[in-house]
Amino acid sequence: MAYLKPQVISVHAHLRDQVANALRAALIMGELRPGGVYSAPTLAAELGVSATPVREAMLDLAREGLVEAVRNKGFRVTEMTERDLDEFTEIRTLIEVPTVGRVAATASAGQLESLRPVAQAIVAAAGEGDVLQYLEADHRFHLELLALGGNRHLVEVVGDLRKRSRLFGLSSLNETGRLVASAEEHVELLELMLAGRVQEAEECMRLHLSHVRTLWADGQADSEDREPAARAAVGG
Repeated sequence: MAYLKPQVISVHAHLRDQVANALRAALIMGELRPGGVYSAPTLAAELGVSATPVREAMLDLAREGLVEAVRNKGFRVTEMTERDLDEFTEIRTLIEVPTVGRVAATASAGQLESLRPVAQAIVAAAGEGDVLQYLEADHRFHLELLALGGNRHLVEVVGDLRKRSRLFGLSSLNETGRLVASAEEHVELLELMLAGRVQEAEECMRLHLSHVRTLWADGQADSEDREPAARAAVGG
């Protein structure tokens, strides 16, 4: 597994954080399957570390809603239902759409232009098929945009929602070009906001979130179809 290898862990960063990042990457790329149960010793052996930082990292992921503890077995990767996807999208729409409208009406051109390199980084990562860089830049763009509204608690809420609705198994969607289409919507949104077209910017964000919801569902469905056997529990 590409993201569960010893070389992923760097001695230059906090071990617990490094392990957590490696596990998140494995989740996103479909190496750890929704519904699968994984033990800390097994994952530790894959990563070339002791079981302690793996258990600590898994507790961090549990607080984010990505895994749940299974007594005497390890941790189960949580599965998102269609209802979960709908509810996450509804909450984000209620928060992000009006915030985009407010920011479009009040932010300076300089503040908005500062987001352009991030928007371009999203497009570049999608074009290169780099899902992890795509998600990192996407995360940064959305939270920095919302931060222009001046409500740090709102940003924290959306940040938490994004963690809980982490995309799983999206690597296969690169082949369809759909990540590129989603990435380009960030540039379109930015241009609308710079032009002061508030209502159109709000509608663009609303459509973008609906497209993201579809990517979530398709990423999960494709992940399940390609490797149904991998969903079996891992002992140890």
